[in-house]
Amino acid sequence: MKQWLPAAALTMMCAVAAMAQTSEVETPKPQANAPQVAAPVFPAVNPKNFTAPSPTADEVNSFLKSMWGYDENRKWEVAAILKTSAPGVAKVVVFVSEAGQASAKTTVFFTTPDGKHAIADQVIDFGAQPFAETRKKLQDAADGPAQGATGKELLLVEFADLQCPHCKEAQGAMANLAKDFPQARIVYQNFPLPEVHPFAFRAAAEGLCVRKAKGDAAFFTYAAAVYDKQASLTPELADKTLADAVTAAGGDPAAAATCAATEATKQVVTASIELGKSVGVDQTPTLFVNGHALPMNALPYETLRKIVAYQAGLDGVTVHLQPMLGTLK
Repeated sequence: MKQWLPAAALTMMCAVAAMAQTSEVETPKPQANAPQVAAPVFPAVNPKNFTAPSPTADEVNSFLKSMWGYDENRKWEVAAILKTSAPGVAKVVVFVSEAGQASAKTTVFFTTPDGKHAIADQVIDFGAQPFAETRKKLQDAADGPAQGATGKELLLVEFADLQCPHCKEAQGAMANLAKDFPQARIVYQNFPLPEVHPFAFRAAAEGLCVRKAKGDAAFFTYAAAVYDKQASLTPELADKTLADAVTAAGGDPAAAATCAATEATKQVVTASIELGKSVGVDQTPTLFVNGHALPMNALPYETLRKIVAYQAGLDGVTVHLQPMLGTLK
């Protein structure tokens, strides 16, 4: 079972895009004897299409800048903010152009009466700073093993499952993020999915016991060893696989197994799962960059690092990225 966020979720979180039916949007009537000019990048916007009192065009533009501003090849224009039959719900229509496209596409989403959420394929946070509330929540509550900076100005929180193949694939990207962003604090939050990965919860619990006994660095050594032998998390081999991982991290396998079986340790794992659910995690791996949720395995690394750098800039954190080898001329 694939454990990355689906394409629809990526579209919503990174593009807020769904093809709109634009029959409600009025096209401006051409003026008589108007001079013929080259077609604009976007169709002309008709002021009659702004019938909803909220959100404003400025609020929509600020939101889209937060979502799309990292991509210099994407341009947009707010085409309409329309009242709907649902009280307080507005329909937002946006013209979007990508580099190399011959014409603009149309995107639509809806905003809720409280002005805090947008709905297209799914519900996400809306506003000029749509990730601020989640960022604060994770700054306060993300307490998993951490590496990198001690400060939380640039906080990367990965929700992952030690038995999830796509989480294993994501570890290369996480290692690269640690190198590219030394000013980031990177936190690993356990989010086991025992219904599909029967040894994930136990692996998470033993990892926390390794952390308790040996520290955060030991946990990451343990996690790397589990990912490396992930295929051996089977009824026949799981005991040895986890024991070997604990040993690789400098821990005592028997002590870790005993600790993992305690109710207190299980509650810590469960609390991490509940934290993830509270910020919208339902699949793994999910990475939060100062509150901005990203489906790691659906993004090329160059795009991922660009989004991290852009979000850092929005939040007032200065980063200095070196060119990637693939981009050097």
